[in-house]
Amino acid sequence: MSLTSWPGQINEDPNISYTDLRNVFSYGFELSWFYYTRCVSLNCRYNDCYLGDDNQAHCVDQRGWGFKYFLRRLQGNVGWYVAAIHALGTLFVIAFLIYKWRRRHLSVYNAVEEFLQSQNNLVPINYSFSEIKKMTKGFREKLGEGGYGTVFKGTLRSGCLVAVKMLGQSKTNGQDFINEVATIGRIHHVNVVQLIGYCVHGSKRALVYDFMPKGSLDKYIFSSDESIFLDTKKTYNIALGVARGIEYLHRGCDMQILHFDIKPHNILLDENFIPKVSDFGLAKLYPIKDNTICLTAVRGTLGYMAPELFYKNIGGISYKADIYSFGMMLMEMVGKRKNLNAFAEHSSQIYFPTWVYDQFNDGKDIEIDCATEEEKQIVNKMIIVALWCIQMNPSNRPSMNKVVEMLEGEVEHLQIPSKAPLSSPERVIKDCEDNSSQTSSSTS
Repeated sequence: MSLTSWPGQINEDPNISYTDLRNVFSYGFELSWFYYTRCVSLNCRYNDCYLGDDNQAHCVDQRGWGFKYFLRRLQGNVGWYVAAIHALGTLFVIAFLIYKWRRRHLSVYNAVEEFLQSQNNLVPINYSFSEIKKMTKGFREKLGEGGYGTVFKGTLRSGCLVAVKMLGQSKTNGQDFINEVATIGRIHHVNVVQLIGYCVHGSKRALVYDFMPKGSLDKYIFSSDESIFLDTKKTYNIALGVARGIEYLHRGCDMQILHFDIKPHNILLDENFIPKVSDFGLAKLYPIKDNTICLTAVRGTLGYMAPELFYKNIGGISYKADIYSFGMMLMEMVGKRKNLNAFAEHSSQIYFPTWVYDQFNDGKDIEIDCATEEEKQIVNKMIIVALWCIQMNPSNRPSMNKVVEMLEGEVEHLQIPSKAPLSSPERVIKDCEDNSSQTSSSTS
């Protein structure tokens, strides 16, 4: 049907006024009933037919009309489209993050699984996660917590006490777990902690060790509590035991095991104060014939790290890095304090190794309250050995085999090294940072 009036057809303006409508009905209009019949004869789709200016029926041009219709709809719903695109973008980002998270964790599982399948002669027991929960009574008693996981007290079915370390989320493709199992899974030494078993259950990884009732060494040498004070003889025996344990790691196996994190916190004590080297999360295995090794990243704990680990001009990285760490720990065992003490009474005593070297170099003895002559000799021997171990140049440090000989020998046979230790580890770190910034600038 079409409406015509004076003169001709009304405009397709949706805002027709009341006056326009009145005029239409006043002047009259024409009715056409052939419109639908003509649309059918043209094979137009429903609602795709219209009456043109020539008073004839025509089909809508789908190409032009459809696009114009789409633009009108788009303009009318632009807010809805923006919201929809924003929602889809958010869903895409979330899906991508989940995908990356799953890929990273699957790579950890695959790396651990491949390692375990390649090891046919592992001594430790492969426990299920339900057995781990049972032996720890639902992880009831926490023994400690560190950067690589949380340790819980447990009991085997035989009644033996164990320490169960639940590893945290790995940032190194499960390498911390692989390092521990690979390094101490096959060895047994009186001064190396014994790995009893392990567990791999999805993202959960656990290591089961012998329980060390006396805890770690750090609480004995840094505590002011007299009830846990270590006398000189016991301190010496602990130092000698640690040296023997490290010597075994370096030369007692078919591969040399470099620990890279020797410090009081990682030395555990059994009921008889026999020391055990523990925590092999940063350890590396190398052929014994390799004198130097290549590391892609710095590893260790500040205050015990050898300077060559972060200052490449000093020398190559080798087992001498563990010697340096042992020397720094030995110095703390003697002084019963941290090597770097900002609260020392005199500025010269802030860095303990330098102060001790200056005392020895000036022919002065280290004063020890109520100490026997034998105890003074033991302390002097430990200090001289420590000074040799913390020499800045790796080639000037003795091997751990030589360190054991020096500790077992007489102090009269030992000489003080000619070169003083570093005045402070912070100096080397600052030099390293300055050197790195200069290198970056020249590269740019």
